[in-house]
Amino acid sequence: MKKIQFQSLESYVAYFRRLVKLEREAEKNFHLKEIKNLTGHEREKVGRAILKLSARPAGELIGGYKLIKFYRRDMPDHQISVGDVVLLSKKSPLKDGIEGTVYEKGQNYITVAFDREFPFKKAKGSFRIDLYINDITFRRMLDTLTLIENRVSKFPLEVLLGRGEVEVNSVEFESDDLNESQVKAAQLALGSTPVFLVHGPPGTGKTTTLVKIIKELVERRNKILATADSNNAVDNLVVGLIKEGLKVVRLGHPARLDPALLKVSLDYMVEHHDKYEEIKKIDEKVEKIRSKQTEFKKPIPSLKRGLTDEEIFNLAQKGKGARGVSFEIIKSMAKWIDMQREINSLVSEKIQIYNKIVEEILSRTDVVCTTNSTAGSDLLLGITFDVAVIDEATQATEPSSLIPLIKAKKLIMAGDHKQLPPTILNPEAQALSFTLFERFLENYPEASYMLRIQYRMNEKIMMFPSIKFYDGKLIAHPSVRNITLSQIVGSEIRDPILDDTPVVFVDTCRMFKEKVKRGSFSKYNPREAEFVKKLVDKLIGSGVIKNAVGIITPYKDHEDYLKDKIPGVEIHTVDGFQGREKEIIILSLVRSNQEQEIGFLNDLRRINVALTRAKRKLIIIGDAETLTSNSFFHDLIQYVKNNGKFVSLEANCKRSLGKSQ
Repeated sequence: MKKIQFQSLESYVAYFRRLVKLEREAEKNFHLKEIKNLTGHEREKVGRAILKLSARPAGELIGGYKLIKFYRRDMPDHQISVGDVVLLSKKSPLKDGIEGTVYEKGQNYITVAFDREFPFKKAKGSFRIDLYINDITFRRMLDTLTLIENRVSKFPLEVLLGRGEVEVNSVEFESDDLNESQVKAAQLALGSTPVFLVHGPPGTGKTTTLVKIIKELVERRNKILATADSNNAVDNLVVGLIKEGLKVVRLGHPARLDPALLKVSLDYMVEHHDKYEEIKKIDEKVEKIRSKQTEFKKPIPSLKRGLTDEEIFNLAQKGKGARGVSFEIIKSMAKWIDMQREINSLVSEKIQIYNKIVEEILSRTDVVCTTNSTAGSDLLLGITFDVAVIDEATQATEPSSLIPLIKAKKLIMAGDHKQLPPTILNPEAQALSFTLFERFLENYPEASYMLRIQYRMNEKIMMFPSIKFYDGKLIAHPSVRNITLSQIVGSEIRDPILDDTPVVFVDTCRMFKEKVKRGSFSKYNPREAEFVKKLVDKLIGSGVIKNAVGIITPYKDHEDYLKDKIPGVEIHTVDGFQGREKEIIILSLVRSNQEQEIGFLNDLRRINVALTRAKRKLIIIGDAETLTSNSFFHDLIQYVKNNGKFVSLEANCKRSLGKSQ
């Protein structure tokens, strides 16, 4: 494949600056247009708004964030999750809406963190929450591109452009906790410079390997910045690093962090620092002054009438009024201004103390952990790292990965470019789905290593994805090679579909037809959903716990339909299951039509994710005749026939597998 290079730094920056701006506008417009064009009830119906919420104060969060709990007895289904930025309003989100961050959610409530006092008095009335956007990530991408344009980077920019030199070396490293493949990846990652890529297929212990690499780097006296594009991926790194006994600081909004990790968050450490008492005393002084300040006239324009603060002071000292403003008002405004100056001085002192505390905390930590975006915050301004480590790098756009990259001399990335790429809204910005990990892999293939031993799947579930996506190089660890459903149920289920066969394909034989909702581009299949429900009911009736079962479908409308039919079982589109696993996965493929059209089932990276979530049992449900118009599904069905079980729902259903393409 042709190496992707840029002729100059200027062309590189211009290329990505344009794409970021396009995507930024698309994401913002998506929510704004929807809020503008849909009624509140319509937006609630698609899961991106919640209406008729009551509210009550719920205390404070570290860092001074105000918590408000919004609740409703009949809370509808919605897409709003912990960490999302939302608009909170009473009447119109676009007029009186204020931004907050979701801190906690339950069956009948959502708690939102605000960085200022809640503006609606006594939190009374009926409220509305809308899913929104956080523009700060886009701003940080653009700021980083400007820094690169000005050659402000610790990482060698020639390598970034695809025209630099990389050195691949293996160093001595051993670990009883890693397998041979993981040790080899660590040896190369530790010895190579300035970039190395760890390719981690499903279940191969990519994050575990990264944690060991980071620990060894710390022992070699390196300062580490560890990031990922999502908060969940960062938290997974933090958990592993803490277990290794490393000193970790987690940066990020407290509402977006795993509550179990708050004690390693920067906000928690700041508030428990010895010098924080000084900040509290300053806050008390400021509060007293502000309380007293309300007794005096605030110098608003209508009172000042063009007078400067200095002119007001001079007039007050001389006992005079001016421009139709009485001496009493002049005197009162002068007192207010004097108090404000004292407040400003105290706030400045508070900021200096805070910055010293942060500097002290960061100076004695081994690893700073944060999302790619937060790596661009002012907290890390001017701080240099020896190595930046980016996990789940194939889920981050290149501009996102640049934010941590420029802060370190060396970069280690881990990911799997055979799974889902970043989601891009703007068709004109689709080039952003090609990640920095992939570009480095094509430009410097020697600076990469693939992990090969997987610990998730039965070998029969693993083998087909291994052949199609990983050159047949994956090896099932003995601990999972022959795991079966009966081992967690107690005995084999007497059923041709639910027995111990690891991989089953159920051919619906054109009996279940796909449908389209009015005004929707998605698909759903009601009868296929009913069949999935029967399978789940039989699994639960046979002793399988609900949490062991996951249902995946490529289509959002089918996901919604399934959720109505099957409560209590985790059901998601493919995107919602990336990085996840279940003992049993039912994959409902939906498509069944005379034209043999399969739409975006052609996205094989998405199908790879779906096929690699199951540990003991994978049940694939679909219409063989429709699916085999694509050679991938033809080969999948042939593989299941040879290595698993192919079940037709009609005894006389003898569909042709079609021609391999």
